[in-house]
Amino acid sequence: MKRILVLCLAFSLFLIENLHAQVADKSAIKLARVKYSGGGDWYNDPSAEVNLLKYVKQHTNINVDPIYTYVDLANDNLYIYPLIFITGHGNINFSEREATNLRAYLENGGFLYVDDDYGLDEYVRAELKKVFPNDEFVELPFNHKIYSAHFNFPNGLPKIHEHDNKPPQGFGLFHNGRMCVFYTYETNPSDGWADPEVHNDPPQKRETALQIGTNIIVYALTN
Repeated sequence: MKRILVLCLAFSLFLIENLHAQVADKSAIKLARVKYSGGGDWYNDPSAEVNLLKYVKQHTNINVDPIYTYVDLANDNLYIYPLIFITGHGNINFSEREATNLRAYLENGGFLYVDDDYGLDEYVRAELKKVFPNDEFVELPFNHKIYSAHFNFPNGLPKIHEHDNKPPQGFGLFHNGRMCVFYTYETNPSDGWADPEVHNDPPQKRETALQIGTNIIVYALTN
């Protein structure tokens, strides 16, 4: 009888621990890649978000789930992600429904990070005009909170990858006084998050990219 009670207690503890794990998994933050039409390679470097979230888990107290996942702006499951991510090298196109959904998502507390992987700039600017026709990207000063949200970048964005020999720039799109979109240009931090053999970046360059990526996530979740 005593043995049966011990087994029952052990099984109960197992169920409780498993339930806690499931709850924790559901509450863990995921960074969802935006799937878009237009021909651009929205799917490139799938290891990027996984590595970034692993880094965030190691260096902050944020509960994250380091997996690769993507989201379709036309679907309602957009709202399960507090922050989403767009990157690519070329054309991007939002349908009317996607633009409407993205606007509602951003107006209700969602956050979008856009990283130009080279060739995305003119397209993403045009498509975000569909989302917020009356709002413009504003270049952020070096003392903006996003550059000190966790790691300190007193000179603003670091240069991760060379594109056109221009200085890196960080732009914010503010709606009703809140920055709901952050856009990085001429630096490409997300390439630095990818597995080392993908772009052969030196360790310090990858570390810097992961640090600014951590700042973006911390800022998005606390503002």
